[in-house]
Amino acid sequence: MELDLALPPAELALALVDVPSESGHEGALADLMAQALTRQAPHLELLRDGDTLVARTHLGRPERVILAGHLDTVPAAGNVPGRLAAGTLWGRGSVDMKGGLAVMAGLARRLTAPRRDITYVFYDHEEVAAELSGLGRTVAHHPDWIGGGLAVLGEPTAGAIEGGCNGTVRVELTAEGVAAHSARSWLGVNAIHQAAPILDRLAAFEAETVRVDGLDYREGLNAVGIEGGIAGNVVPDRCVVTVNYRFAPDKSADDAVARLREWFGGFGFRVTDRADGARPGLDAAPAQDLARAVADAGGPAPRAKLGWTDVARFSALGIPAVNFGPGDPSLAHADQESCPAAEIDRAARVLERWLA
Repeated sequence: MELDLALPPAELALALVDVPSESGHEGALADLMAQALTRQAPHLELLRDGDTLVARTHLGRPERVILAGHLDTVPAAGNVPGRLAAGTLWGRGSVDMKGGLAVMAGLARRLTAPRRDITYVFYDHEEVAAELSGLGRTVAHHPDWIGGGLAVLGEPTAGAIEGGCNGTVRVELTAEGVAAHSARSWLGVNAIHQAAPILDRLAAFEAETVRVDGLDYREGLNAVGIEGGIAGNVVPDRCVVTVNYRFAPDKSADDAVARLREWFGGFGFRVTDRADGARPGLDAAPAQDLARAVADAGGPAPRAKLGWTDVARFSALGIPAVNFGPGDPSLAHADQESCPAAEIDRAARVLERWLA
């Protein structure tokens, strides 16, 4: 099998959906993509680190931009192979994010003389723990491979530019008690009851909407897990509440941790996950050009990305980054994941207009 990068974008996306690439099993798709780029895009320098591919033009343009997207998907749910029917692409990854990959791969073949130099990054292990990220690994191994004045991540945004992203911190808050037989509960201290103030503070929390560089980021603070008790006749001596704070990119992860310590003082406190967000990135000249291309195509105005994406990795490197790709993000990972073919085609046209 060989991928035909000359296919219409939605048909190429279907071909990509039909190559299973769950996280940890991206090798077959990476091999096919490498073969296709080598044979059909000889104007690109092709580099590889594991299952991450980097393909670059070297035209001496005054600007370089990055188009990036992940090869992996969450596990299939009976939705591979996919299908293209009545103008809609169905199947695992049709939204997140093989539609975006198809746009990138088609442009890689077609754009032999773009007005900006382009670095295409196809990377593995995005849908799993951050330390496994192929993008993070490649940046660590080969920092000279990835650079530019703007990165565009092909995550699903329904054809809008979504600038930056929220940051995230996850902590475990521990309430301590004294174990006792539940028939003589007055001899103990119930740790689950001791955790009530944590839940009260969470229930009373009013989410802020924070404007950052012209975009509105809604924050969130939620209990996402609770654990306590060892048996049905034992007063528990320990209760752990896991809390996730999604914070606007006007704050660092350090700022967010400090806030949580302030809000939940008096309880055991352990940070289990943290990631900085990214500011919108729309001040960069190439981002403003992209926004005009989206507007000219009848697309919506830029908005904030409310989840965490790899734009934050680029931002940490000093590279402004935005999200832009086909597909409704609310359908990502759904069993009935699907994307209008017209949306994939439109994303390809917008990016080609911006780059060519």
